[in-house]
Amino acid sequence: MSQRPVVIGVDSSTQSTKAAVVDAENGALLALGRAPHTVTGESGARETDPEEWWGALALAVSDALKQAAVPPAAVTGIAVAGQQHGLVALGADGRPLRPALLWNDTRSAPQAADLTTALGGRDAWLDRTGSVPVAAMTAAKWQWLRAHEPATADRTAAVRLPHDFLTERLAGVAITDPGDASGTCWYDTARAAYDPELLALIGLDPALLPAVAPTAATRAGSLTPAAADALGLPPGIVVAAGTGDNMAAAVGLGLGGAAGGDGLLDHPVVSLGTSGTVFAATRTRPASSGLSGFAAADGGYLPLGCTLNCTLAIDRIATLLGLDREDAAPGDGLVLLPYLDGERTPDLPHATGLLTGLRHSSTPRALLGAAYEGAVFTVLRALDELLAACGLDPADPAVRDRPLRLIGGGARGRAWTETVRRLSGRPLVVPAATELVALGAAALAAAAVTGAEPVTLARAWGTGEGETLPSVPRDEDTWHRIADVLDRAAPTLLS
Repeated sequence: MSQRPVVIGVDSSTQSTKAAVVDAENGALLALGRAPHTVTGESGARETDPEEWWGALALAVSDALKQAAVPPAAVTGIAVAGQQHGLVALGADGRPLRPALLWNDTRSAPQAADLTTALGGRDAWLDRTGSVPVAAMTAAKWQWLRAHEPATADRTAAVRLPHDFLTERLAGVAITDPGDASGTCWYDTARAAYDPELLALIGLDPALLPAVAPTAATRAGSLTPAAADALGLPPGIVVAAGTGDNMAAAVGLGLGGAAGGDGLLDHPVVSLGTSGTVFAATRTRPASSGLSGFAAADGGYLPLGCTLNCTLAIDRIATLLGLDREDAAPGDGLVLLPYLDGERTPDLPHATGLLTGLRHSSTPRALLGAAYEGAVFTVLRALDELLAACGLDPADPAVRDRPLRLIGGGARGRAWTETVRRLSGRPLVVPAATELVALGAAALAAAAVTGAEPVTLARAWGTGEGETLPSVPRDEDTWHRIADVLDRAAPTLLS
């Protein structure tokens, strides 16, 4: 009996790499391999050696193939979805000159502020890139490297994003996609091309950058013999251009897609992971200073609000309190803004955590609940701005009652889910699939092999389907209490 074809979708995130072996015909997840990464740094620094990503990819693929018990010859395609924004500086030999500066490295906040001023302010950036520079953006990181390690910047022969680096290792081709490129602040989302004026502003030679594929499902090339040997796969299988992790999650959820397709448009998603994000696929080009105006994997748009402090911050507070992460109660008048790593939305890169409202009657469970409320509030506050960026009226009942799709590790936690329901007042759709980034990458790989439209393919696979939780009345008292504290504390007490 002949072996059914499979594809591999890779999720190379901040903390680990996951490789999903997926049946290319029905989207069934046959196995998931994993391998960890090491993140180093303190006082705002967050770095990882890109060679760790490559080693982790090989380990994860090997693990997944062994679990799935499928022969390597059954694999027809592979695609990588990676953490966004990270700066990978390569030497002339194609090897990293230093550890990559990760998206959550906040040392480049001064450079981001300087870039905003240099172009003429926030509106000038929104007109060009759809986003205002913040510490996360790759342009600010390149400026930090030029300022603090000029010898390394001068030796740099190629600049890559994390997923670009891995795709180049797989196919031997320097290529990126519109989605991940749009997180650099040197890519013009209106023209779908690098912006020569912005590259000149940051002193970055365009020859150092990869070509931009039309979509993330574009066939970038074929697996090289060296990569095939490292991964235990046959050479020549299809390598898709790939994309950023948020764009791949949107594909896995069935959002967006080519004009005339059946993908969902303007449906908001909340992702609870290392970072907290809210995003939607839309045909409207976003230009909001509180959001990142990303492109989608298919060349549409994916406006996104991102917070730095989400599941890791809550887990840290639970550990400090000696509680299990699920042992939380409503905050009972407490406000805890868990900005343990600085914050990106709102733009407070040097912030620390802030607690107010503490009384003799306050309990550890309520304190943990207040941390959940602060983290969820910070993510949801961007929701109305997101909907407006999609050309919608957030006050319209039809828009206000649109379900939130809840994904990420936090979506599997009762405390997270109930806090989102209580503070949003919206119904939730919780997809059954837990590895939407890897599944979205698998759909890109399958589309690169067959020529199908990846979002249509993911919809047919049903990877975005799941349980619907009805709405509960919105907790207006808690919402307004947190909003009042944040508005009064920022920026003075949070800087």
